[in-house]
Amino acid sequence: MTAKFKKTFILLLLTALPAIATAELIDGIAAIVNDELITVHEVDKEASLMAREAARKSAPAVGEAQLRSAALNQLIDKKLAEQKIRELGIKVSEEELRQAIDDVRKQNNLTQEALVAALEAQGLSFEQYKVQLREQLERLRLMGQEVRAKIQVGEKELREYYDANQRRFSDEMFQASHIYFQINEKTPEADVKRIMATAMTVLNEARSGAEFAELARKHSDDQLTAKEGGALGTFKKGEMLPQIENTVEAMQPGDISELVVTPAGFHIIKLEKRFARNVKTFDEAKGEIEEILYRKKSEERFNQWVADLRSAAAIEIRQ
Repeated sequence: MTAKFKKTFILLLLTALPAIATAELIDGIAAIVNDELITVHEVDKEASLMAREAARKSAPAVGEAQLRSAALNQLIDKKLAEQKIRELGIKVSEEELRQAIDDVRKQNNLTQEALVAALEAQGLSFEQYKVQLREQLERLRLMGQEVRAKIQVGEKELREYYDANQRRFSDEMFQASHIYFQINEKTPEADVKRIMATAMTVLNEARSGAEFAELARKHSDDQLTAKEGGALGTFKKGEMLPQIENTVEAMQPGDISELVVTPAGFHIIKLEKRFARNVKTFDEAKGEIEEILYRKKSEERFNQWVADLRSAAAIEIRQ
């Protein structure tokens, strides 16, 4: 297993543990894929898993019909992949399976006993987990043979990406000033409204051309920066309050923000300057760029590969 495949595989495993695959009586046929069945029960189970995963990620809810359609399509793609694995004779040895389990344990700092306990907490035995793990490895190898091995990333592409994305390979620095209006959880509601009204008036003055530094000296409650015209100095990502950082990232030098609300109060931000520091050379960034482009091309080629599999398959949807 190459380093790239191993990295992709580990990410797959760490996303979430799959549910137990239990034997169920066929209670209805949802689809037939090259003479192999997908049952209504399988669609129900897949839709339930997808709904739980969406809830875990706080994704927007979708209607039941849309969810079941997505679940069925996912099962069809999985069935096609399983058939292709058998056709190509793809096998995973016991040693490869053992190494994959070791990788999972190392990534999570787990002993064998702790891994078994974690699986049991999910309602999954170690033997069931090995079966599912083997299936994931087989699909990963299929991806390698049918998709990733056929992808090439040229030197020209790497250079073009580097030239177009300089900010990605450096520490982006910001210089900004602010005018601060202090409130806290104990500030009476009437005072909050009054302070906000004052802040909006000052904001309008700043945007109408009034000298920002002078407004900061006159109105800002931040005594440390007010005498310096509100200057916050130079900072990078992670060094400011998230609300201020997110605002500044979307601004250009000279821009004045809307009123920014933080737990400490209201802020009016002026971005003075943004620049790059510690820029990686092309050679230093080359490996990272190759991985980015490789992943992007893999996704595109995989989608096309699945579409080609579908077009060549006999698929009858009954649900």
